[in-house]
Amino acid sequence: MLADSHCHLNFPDFSGDLDLVVQRAKQAGVTYINTISTKLTEVENVLRLIEPYTHITTTAGIHPHYAQDAGEDLPVALFNALNHPRMVGVGETGFDFHYNHSSRPVQERVFREHIRVAVASHLPLVVHTREAEEETMRVMEEERAGECGGVIHCFTGSLALARWALDLGFHISFSGIVTFRGAEALRRVAAEIPLERLLVETDSPFLAPSPRRSKRNEPAFVVEVARVLAEVKGVSLEELACVTTANYRRLFGMENREEGRETLVYAIGRGLYVNLTRGCT
Repeated sequence: MLADSHCHLNFPDFSGDLDLVVQRAKQAGVTYINTISTKLTEVENVLRLIEPYTHITTTAGIHPHYAQDAGEDLPVALFNALNHPRMVGVGETGFDFHYNHSSRPVQERVFREHIRVAVASHLPLVVHTREAEEETMRVMEEERAGECGGVIHCFTGSLALARWALDLGFHISFSGIVTFRGAEALRRVAAEIPLERLLVETDSPFLAPSPRRSKRNEPAFVVEVARVLAEVKGVSLEELACVTTANYRRLFGMENREEGRETLVYAIGRGLYVNLTRGCT
């Protein structure tokens, strides 16, 4: 039982065989899939695309690459896009200083507005950060992102960033990058992440894990990410899958959607945890 917490099923790479992709994911044990929006203009199409698949959810947001396209009415547009039962989060949003497709001031403005909407709507934030650790921490602290929680997705940052995000109440998600031969430093960071804050993802169609690096990535391959993380954490694949799926369900409110109530106490493996970040007074 696995959850691919971050992928992009609406990308053209999947236009010819989406049904087969979803079927292969189910066969691999992927029970939940979260397909992430990168533009508000694609939200309607994403919702139409996932309608037949009840286990697939989505988010609303603007990737930092496209921040320059955000209008002045972004908060209103975000709130409107989030008004759908399959919407479970805000993003992806954040900083990307590797490509700088949008100017840094524009990326910051758009990131701040996403955080404010996430806090106001009580939805988790999906954060993209690349070569911008200090700026990410500064903006998230100033906008009180800990009030909404969320996930730093496709984590490739420093241990200092990971510890800071954990202190803020965020989860850390690892992609196929953690399986790469040259990713020893990233695996050392992964070893320090508590199981109860760990998520797995594919970020497909990108970043296919070893030994599938020459192929298009897809949600079924998230098992390879989980397999490596299980080795890093010294637990079985079954336990890693169980824990990360429980984390996914809790973060994105799947218990509430499936059972109609808030879960304040939950089990992970042989441990019992109390949820102090969402729902508790």
